[in-house]
Amino acid sequence: MNKQGIISLGEPFVDYIATDSSNQNFQQWLGGATVNVAVGMRRLGIPSYYLCKLGTDEISEFVKHEFGRENVNIEYCVHSSVKKICGVYVHLNEQGERYFHSYINLTPSEVLTAEELKKEPFMRAKIFYFGSGTLFQETANMTTQMALKYAMEANAIVAFDTNLRLKRWESEEQCRKTVCSFLKNVDIVKLADDELLFLTQTNSVEEGLKKISTLNIPYVFVTMGNKGAWAVTNSEQIYVPGLEVKAIDTTGAGDAFMAALLYCFHEKGKPSDPSKLKEYTEYANHIGAAAVTKVGALTAFPKKTH
Repeated sequence: MNKQGIISLGEPFVDYIATDSSNQNFQQWLGGATVNVAVGMRRLGIPSYYLCKLGTDEISEFVKHEFGRENVNIEYCVHSSVKKICGVYVHLNEQGERYFHSYINLTPSEVLTAEELKKEPFMRAKIFYFGSGTLFQETANMTTQMALKYAMEANAIVAFDTNLRLKRWESEEQCRKTVCSFLKNVDIVKLADDELLFLTQTNSVEEGLKKISTLNIPYVFVTMGNKGAWAVTNSEQIYVPGLEVKAIDTTGAGDAFMAALLYCFHEKGKPSDPSKLKEYTEYANHIGAAAVTKVGALTAFPKKTH
């Protein structure tokens, strides 16, 4: 079988972004890191499967509609009458800057279980992608481990975005230990520079890169916002400068970077030499920079034209 596409496992969010500094009126957006990557890959022309548990209420219908509008395949999702989609409220201050206000999850135990996980999409897809956003929850953690097993059995490329949200974890140590336990089974990992320092318990990116290299992860990418990114293999460390753009909303920039990176791996294979690795990272920087030029994580994400 000629395998095509990406599987993204996680939880969709609905972002409620304030439209003015009174923070009384909100615009509703489909969000969540794993959603952003799934949609980003699909916009770049790659078949995209999203795996999660969905509800049956009005908000879940909105989520399903948005997935349908983006042509993301959700046939392997499970539907529950009690499931409520997580909500994130983003407020505006007097200067017009956005800040996280509150995170609402009314049904934290209603997640996709290992038993509900279907093996079929793993036989179809070339890449399996996941993040750390649900790993603090025991059932979701077990489901991710099962998905990882299916992906490895199917010889899929496994990609992991650490994407840390420390407020969801019982402690920093639990977060660090859990996330690091997944690193040994991945082909690609993306971290922001502050996440690298946190996980490796170091004080500089150089120290962090040196320490994470001992884990022998085939490809490590460290993003530093407008300062660019590092691409690291066992034998090479390549720095790629960032692009100068007017940032309107940085939400989802890292997800855009990841989607672009995985597009390169999907279409061109694993980079065979340093020049290819640099090329992939430059493209990811370009797409990541484009994503910050409009409000909303997906608004400015480009669609591939033929």
